Amino acid sequence: MTARKTEEQPQAAVRTQEYAAGTGWDVGQTAPEDAFRALDTADFATPTGPVVHEHPGGHARQVVIKGGLITEGVKRELDAAEQSEQG
Repeated sequence: MTARKTEEQPQAAVRTQEYAAGTGWDVGQTAPEDAFRALDTADFATPTGPVVHEHPGGHARQVVIKGGLITEGVKRELDAAEQSEQG
């Protein structure tokens, strides 16, 4: 009996489905709106006060733009603002 020669067929490539991240303020989500924090008028470097969703006027830092990815750094900034509000 002769052995049948089998040709190896390449594996089918399956594309993973990509889904848009959810909207919210958790890491990996997209920001539902802009987030700003005012900067201290003494050195214009230290963020102060709460997170606001429209530019507060004067000197401010934009933490994230609407539709932007919430990263670890953005989340840390948002959490710091929340802590300063409660403190």
